[in-house]
Amino acid sequence: MRRRPGIGGLQTAAAARDQYRLLGENVAKIRTDLMKEQLTTFRTQLEDFARKHKNDIRKNPAFRSQFHDMCSKVGVDPLASNKGFWAELLGIGDFYYELGVQIVDICLATRPHNGGLINLQELCNLLRQRRKSDREAVSEDDCLRAISKLKVLGNGFEVISVGKRKLVRSVPTELNKDHNEILELAQAQGFVTVAEIERRLSWTTGRAIDAFDTLLDEGLAMIDDGHRDGIRRYWFPCVSSISTAVGADT
Repeated sequence: MRRRPGIGGLQTAAAARDQYRLLGENVAKIRTDLMKEQLTTFRTQLEDFARKHKNDIRKNPAFRSQFHDMCSKVGVDPLASNKGFWAELLGIGDFYYELGVQIVDICLATRPHNGGLINLQELCNLLRQRRKSDREAVSEDDCLRAISKLKVLGNGFEVISVGKRKLVRSVPTELNKDHNEILELAQAQGFVTVAEIERRLSWTTGRAIDAFDTLLDEGLAMIDDGHRDGIRRYWFPCVSSISTAVGADT
């Protein structure tokens, strides 16, 4: 028969396990301290970099986007507050808060036309028109960062993807898969018909009309019956250029 280990052997094995555990904890602590030291060094270098290139960060959208990427890798958020070191050094906190206010104004002004759903690219164009006298250029990345700070306002103001486009939603509307498929299909011409939905998506007439009714109720679609062929078109301002008729200073 195989002999079982005695008390001495069990104690030796337990002591060995404790030593390995302590060794592992020491190694983990050394690695953690080293990472903290490296992050502190990197943050210091990041601050020096920001001081040296603050004009480029403020005026060049592409450079500003790369700077944000660098910050995120070390857990620094220059937009966390409009006060403090980063705000005083760069002023970008105020820049994004100002963008946020202007984005809200544009969304409210265009809401009667698009139901609270606007193409991100169109929103950026309207924002640039409003800010054309300002020195700082504005990119889509800037718009996205400003919108991310508007989430504190509640369920509205978020970016959703429909097909290849990004849409900014400023009302708490819940869109399901059917609604998204209709919006994606409407991107080609700005409108769709029931017959097109039936043909392209293999839906029944009832399913298409039910989805259209919801989109109409939410103010996201408009009916166009003014064609000789008698076919009703459903227009979607959020994927067409109708809302550009609303001036940037509205």
